Amino acid sequence: MFNKRIKIKELLLQQAGQQGIVVMGWVRTFRNNQFIALNDGSTNANLQIVASLGEFNDELLKRITTSAALKVTGELVESQGRGQPVELKATEIQILGDSDAEKYPLQPKKHSLEFLRGIAHLRFRTNTFGSIFRIRHSLAFAVHQFFHEKGFLYMHTPIITATDAEGAGEMFRVTTLPFDNPPREESGAINFKEDFFGRSTNLTVSGQLEGELGATALGEIYTFGPTFRAENSNTTRHLAEFWMIEPEMAFHDLEDNMNLAESFIKYIIRFAMENNMEDLKFLDQRLSEEEKLLPADKRSEMGLIDKLKFVVDNNFERITYTEAIDILLNSSAYKKKKFQYEVKWGIDMQSEHERYLVEKHFKKPVIVTNYPKDIKAFYMRQNDDGKTVAAMDILAPGIGEIVGGSQREERLDKLVTRMKDMHIAEDELWWYLDTRKFGTVPHAGFGLGFERMVLFVTGMTNIRDVIAFPRTPKSADF
Repeated sequence: MFNKRIKIKELLLQQAGQQGIVVMGWVRTFRNNQFIALNDGSTNANLQIVASLGEFNDELLKRITTSAALKVTGELVESQGRGQPVELKATEIQILGDSDAEKYPLQPKKHSLEFLRGIAHLRFRTNTFGSIFRIRHSLAFAVHQFFHEKGFLYMHTPIITATDAEGAGEMFRVTTLPFDNPPREESGAINFKEDFFGRSTNLTVSGQLEGELGATALGEIYTFGPTFRAENSNTTRHLAEFWMIEPEMAFHDLEDNMNLAESFIKYIIRFAMENNMEDLKFLDQRLSEEEKLLPADKRSEMGLIDKLKFVVDNNFERITYTEAIDILLNSSAYKKKKFQYEVKWGIDMQSEHERYLVEKHFKKPVIVTNYPKDIKAFYMRQNDDGKTVAAMDILAPGIGEIVGGSQREERLDKLVTRMKDMHIAEDELWWYLDTRKFGTVPHAGFGLGFERMVLFVTGMTNIRDVIAFPRTPKSADF
């Protein structure tokens, strides 16, 4: 029976002397026709299997190649070598799956991340990606645990929608109409009335608007699901398909929103540190070795684990957008013309500006509030100054913006006026406006890009390395 196997992570913590132990995994290396390094994905640590000379036939031994899958039964004994407390003395070895060692792409050597992206279906078998995806799992679990403990309801918002929550217009269209000859109106425009849903639809860019509907009845909800942007951004920080966490809370203002977001980030990082320290130490060491190759001024001031501890143990700095612009204008980087993009009140701050605030000026995460209304979405609550909205972004070291949120505009007249100013049709969002007509309340919410959080916690530098199968411009493999 396969379910009698013991995972290697658990076995390495047990005492020697046990008989009839069953393990299964993939061969990492096979030395001297005797020592097998076996890994099953539960940990980066391998279990050494000792196949004593003369006990197994040559035909079997020839099939024990890199990445071959084995089932091994044996006795757990004290290890004779260094590096592991115990090893398994094999009494029976069964080949579950052969592997052609000459054709197998992952040879026992260092491979570049770029090379591994080209074989994303196999990169899970490396130590780096084993650590990344175990941490990703823990962070996802912690998301649900955090909101469950606070009494939030998990809400599944639509993946196919007829609205653009962000007003960005960069969406993937969903249609069953024929591409070569779609039905058209007299004007020549495509007649979507003949489409599956009877109207133009697209993949969601955000579950926020539907989330607000839930929050204004159930109190506090959160979504955690895939979102899509047809943005032609071929960068280390953008994906066309990514996962978003979006809580929406009735009876919350901007300060409540900031407090929740900060405690949420600290909670899930702390959870990973408590449950994945072995993987974090491996990635910390990996990052340290990578940074030795960089010029001194490009290296991080803290190691990965120290950075995570610093975030968890310190309050985030809170400043207004106006204060942030003043800091940038008075910075030596601005005066020495080191910024690529201009700095003035009213700009949508670029990553270089955000990272300066976090990494050079405050040297810790920063929450920036009260952005100009002209660079923010229609649903954000307008401040009394007539120029800004009650928005907030959380900026993290190494990444820049990791959370974006706001207090939502609960006043019907203000919301309708803003929609008109931005040419958003009221009849398309009649259902959204209803929540302002029937018992409107102050409410707020934010969105956290899950992959950016995984990027931050793992210390990786390319977002394509923290999602299993990245979807990017001109790339939809696997």
